[in-house]
Amino acid sequence: MKILVAEDNVMLLKTIELKLIKEGYEVFTTPDGRETMKEIIRLRPDMIITDVMMPYASGLEVISMVRQQLKWKTPIIILSAMEQEEVVLNAFDLGADDYITKPFSLNELVIRVKRLLNRNS
Repeated sequence: MKILVAEDNVMLLKTIELKLIKEGYEVFTTPDGRETMKEIIRLRPDMIITDVMMPYASGLEVISMVRQQLKWKTPIIILSAMEQEEVVLNAFDLGADDYITKPFSLNELVIRVKRLLNRNS
């Protein structure tokens, strides 16, 4: 299973990558929204985990591209330090499957990843 992780915090990105690799996933990472959009098309990942606030394009723009332009049902988990209800609702309205507020437990992330991938397989 290919998972694309988009996060501009390099330490968090590496930590998530290592945890998901340890769980047996093939992980690809991107540091910004523009690179994320290119890699989504190139890789066609089985899941996308994206931060909301990233340089060049936000996680909300990533969701919009996947759902409205590409019309893909790829599971998407949003990561965000923002606990604003409006952002959460907007992410779900655009088609996010799950939303995790930072800081979070890596074990919780893995459980959510497995749950979504099992649901969609």
